[in-house]
Formats: sequence, structure tokens, C-alpha cells
Amino acid sequence: MMIIQTSALRKCFGKIEAVAGIDMNIEKGEIFGLLGPNGAGKTTTIGMLCTIVRPSSGAASIAGYNVVKEPALVRRQVGIVFQDPTLDTVLTGRENLELHARLYNFPSRIRKERIDQMLELVDLKQRADDITRTYSGGMRRRLELARGLLHRPAVLFLDEPTLGLDPQTRARLWEYIKKTAQAEQTTIVLTTHYMEEAEKVCDRVGIIDHGRIIALDTPQKLKETMGGEMIVVRAEKQPLEKILALPYVSEIRENDGALEIITKEAHRRLPKILSLLKDVHCVEMRVPTLNDVFIKLTGRDIRDDTVDDSGSWVDSVARYRQRGS
Repeated sequence: MMIIQTSALRKCFGKIEAVAGIDMNIEKGEIFGLLGPNGAGKTTTIGMLCTIVRPSSGAASIAGYNVVKEPALVRRQVGIVFQDPTLDTVLTGRENLELHARLYNFPSRIRKERIDQMLELVDLKQRADDITRTYSGGMRRRLELARGLLHRPAVLFLDEPTLGLDPQTRARLWEYIKKTAQAEQTTIVLTTHYMEEAEKVCDRVGIIDHGRIIALDTPQKLKETMGGEMIVVRAEKQPLEKILALPYVSEIRENDGALEIITKEAHRRLPKILSLLKDVHCVEMRVPTLNDVFIKLTGRDIRDDTVDDSGSWVDSVARYRQRGS
């Protein structure tokens, strides 16, 4: 069952085409990663799916509801964990969830039970009545996750959910995300700059650049498109043409002073490749990663410091409220 469907989805900001016609189907229960460099169009795409940004043309639906014609019904189907913190830090954890439940008109008879259930799911029941400004960064993220899932949305959007967290906290948060998604039977759509996260947790990944989906598949199948294993060599003299002429070398590129050579059966081909090089400093053999695929397709690293396509989620929400729509 497809929970999200888009057809030729497009958005322009004046003369700038932020999203240039996206066709994308996401199945119920998937963890789907939308990846792209800053300014690629991913934030605008998710903004349109959440009804924060109005499409210029094309169509999109969530759980069968049209994002333009039925925005109120779409909003009931989605939860959002923003990149920037949005908790009220003068309230307790329980009070933050209570406020959210009231905004969604939860009946009083089930409100407390549902809040307790979510607090237990993210392991915050013991701190539920503490002021949230006393929470660690990881605890606040977990509370935001509980809040995003409180009203049982069909789709949960996560915008850089682990940004700024230490590796241990990031790993634990992903455990909570996967556990809660499974328990709540929720589809998750996420953006992240941590490619190893997307590789580990996503069922499928869509790579977006210049407002278009340029690749969409499972992480494993995307990695297979690299055409083999990778040999990384640092040497003084680099005869690129001779190495590229080898019949088993599918690609070669320079990256920060090192040669990255894609070849099948790298362990067998290494001696011949090394025989063409002089003054070799170091050699590494490894399987390609999702980050390698990303760089190959976009020609740049995912952490490029460029201006994003439509600013932060909080900025988008602010603009949305100012329009009064």
C-alpha cells in the first residue's frame, strides 16, 4: 500500500525552481531517506508534503488525502520532528505532551493513558514531571519523537533528527525511532547529513539534486551501481590514463590527493595497479558506501556549506502562519 504519492510535484520561489517535478511513491511502514546537498530541494519537498509549502504544480497525497485540496486532513495524518528544537522548556515533559494532545482534541478519557504510553516507549516516564530545560539533548529529542507520534500519524517526518548529538546518543535515538515506528506502524520519512545512518536504517533512499530525484532504491542496490570495490591509493606519481585503460577498472577519480579506483575483485587487481604507481604512501581496499554513491551522483559531498532551498523548518512554519493559510 502506498502511503505517499507524488506526481510531477513542483515548486518555484519566483524565478528559482526549488523542486523541478518529483515522482515518488513511499510504501506504508517504510523508513525512507530523502538525501541531498543543501539547496537540492529536499526541505521544500517535505514542506509541500506537510502542507507547509504550497506546490506550484503537480500533485501529492498522504494516506489518500490531497495535500492541496485536503490540507486539514493531511495534517492529521502526519507528525513532524523539526531540525530545530521546538519544545516549551518551561513545561515538564508530560505538560509538553498534554499541550500537543489538547491541540489534537484528544478526549480526556484517553489522553493520560496515551501520554503515559508514549513516555514509557521513549524511556522518559521517570523524568516526565521534570522541567524539560533540565533534559539532555538526547532526552529532548526523544520527547519530540514521542510528541510527533502521540496522535498516531500515518507518516512521521524527521528533519535531521540526530543533528548535534554525540555518536552514542545518536545510536540510542535510532533504536527508539525504529522501536516506536514498529510499535505505532508508522511510515518514517527522514532527511539526514549522516550517510551511515541512512545506510543502516533506511529501507529505501531517494537522492535529490537540483530539485529532481536522481536515484531511488535500497542502499544496497545503490551501492552496487558503483560497479565494484574501491582501492584508495596515495602515491607521488599517478598515471591516471594507464590505470583507467585497464579493462577491469570502471572508474577512477582524485579525492583530496588520493586516487579512488573502482574495480571488481580488487584483491586480485591490486598488484597490477600498484605496479603502475611509484612512491606509494598508503593503500586501502574497501566496499563502496552510500556516501561514495552520493558523491558520484551529485559531484559533491553532502556537507557542502551552501544556503538551503527554503531555510529551516521553523522559518517555513513561521512563513506559513504569517500567510494565515
